[in-house]
Amino acid sequence: QVQLVESGGGLVQAGGSLRLSCAASGRTFSTYTMGWFRQAPGKGREFVAAISRDSVPIAYADSVKGRFTISRDNAKNTVYLEMNSLKPEDTAVYYCAAPGRPFQIVTSGDYTYWGQGTQVTVSS
Repeated sequence: QVQLVESGGGLVQAGGSLRLSCAASGRTFSTYTMGWFRQAPGKGREFVAAISRDSVPIAYADSVKGRFTISRDNAKNTVYLEMNSLKPEDTAVYYCAAPGRPFQIVTSGDYTYWGQGTQVTVSS
């Protein structure tokens, strides 16, 4: 079982930056692909980015390409989402996620473990 805890959300003006962190429990973190998702008010959950076990970004949503960067530090059991040039439409609760099994290959789907989320609000 993997437990995930996000942090780093907050209120920022348009054009600003935030860095989200997701701390994972367990000694097998390095064997999991990790992903970030978001859910805006009144909308469904949306894939944001994913990163492989060995720290290679796998995919980004078109809406965040060039502005967001996913990374991880396996020694710290942590995955990050660096968000730059933020827009009001980036306002959402951001979640990190892991698939159900180590070494499982996923991109935007098939995630089993989820954190509680962290709120990001971008003002215009």
